Amino acid sequence: MPFYLPPLSRRYFLKRSLLAGTGMLLTPGLFAAPRRKDANAWVFFADPHIAGDAAKIARTINMAEHLTVACKEVVGLAQRPGGVFVVGDCAYNKGEPEDYQQFTGLLEPLRRAGLPLHLALGNHDQREPFRAALPPNETAKRPVADKQVALVKSANVNWFVLDSLETTLSTPGLLGDAQLAWLAKALDANRRKPAVVVLHHNPGTLENVSGLKDTEALLEIIRPRQQVKAWIFGHTHVWRVRADSSGIHFVNLPPVAYIFHPGDPAGWVHATMRRDGMKLELRCLDASHPDHGQVVDLKWRTA
Repeated sequence: MPFYLPPLSRRYFLKRSLLAGTGMLLTPGLFAAPRRKDANAWVFFADPHIAGDAAKIARTINMAEHLTVACKEVVGLAQRPGGVFVVGDCAYNKGEPEDYQQFTGLLEPLRRAGLPLHLALGNHDQREPFRAALPPNETAKRPVADKQVALVKSANVNWFVLDSLETTLSTPGLLGDAQLAWLAKALDANRRKPAVVVLHHNPGTLENVSGLKDTEALLEIIRPRQQVKAWIFGHTHVWRVRADSSGIHFVNLPPVAYIFHPGDPAGWVHATMRRDGMKLELRCLDASHPDHGQVVDLKWRTA
């Protein structure tokens, strides 16, 4: 699957360490203890903005430190979630190779804990350096040429991960006709289960050119297909949940990295799926934030 990081096994980690000549021993704390899995629980990170330099500070925030804390919190959950989505802007600014080396290294605690990672691209990412930093997967086929799209199936929902990166360092995003056509076809082939679309960019308007340029084209696809229940995105560094008149929920994830507006939360979201909806819990990296632990319970629209 494109832009997918599978869990790390003890055997794989030991083999890699020996090949690297480190002779590292697998100490008891290196891998998380096996935990019961909750296949209906998922974790969402957005906008980690990791630089090659782990000491890099932006807007008074050390991004690597924030991601490290977020990963530690997820690993410490009582039950292991079904997986983690990282919803774009993985790299700090323009997607340098060293950014992705640092980024994938910081994610290793999640992989050692047995968590698969599904990665989306944002406007601060670059495809080729990102691909080069990921483990080779010769069997992975892209449903849309040069776009990183995926259908991730789970018990109570189908996740449609889309690629809204148009041009690195250009703020707006674009899906394009080929990706929209794939989405429509894939949704029609998977009607029986609730569907959620996941992409980096927020809905855009003529007045807001920083969002998704082809928002209306996407909405024309998802609104009439009643199995589509939500659009999850990052990009704006704001935590907000709303629904439109069609009943589709729009979930704006908080940033793992820095905030744009004083008082906004930085953190991640723990999602628990039901057949008829989804419960979202905001996990602020600053546990004293007034929104820490906030729960939003979404009810799916019906046909």
